[in-house]
Amino acid sequence: MSKKVSLTVNRSRFDIDLDDAFADFLLNQLEKDFKLDGNNDLKVLLQAYVKKNYELFEQDRKIVKLLETLET
Repeated sequence: MSKKVSLTVNRSRFDIDLDDAFADFLLNQLEKDFKLDGNNDLKVLLQAYVKKNYELFEQDRKIVKLLETLET
């Protein structure tokens, strides 16, 4: 089954059809970074992109550290 997730950026609406489980997860994440009921400018999009990449960076560092711990 699929679910539609919508986001407006720079006055352009984007509708994305996603699997239900991922749609729920993504919607939860989008609500943290964007206004889902209004327009988001490009600055907000860039800030969210950088924030998510920093979270991935930190997660990667933790995984590497955990792997190093497991190898010893």
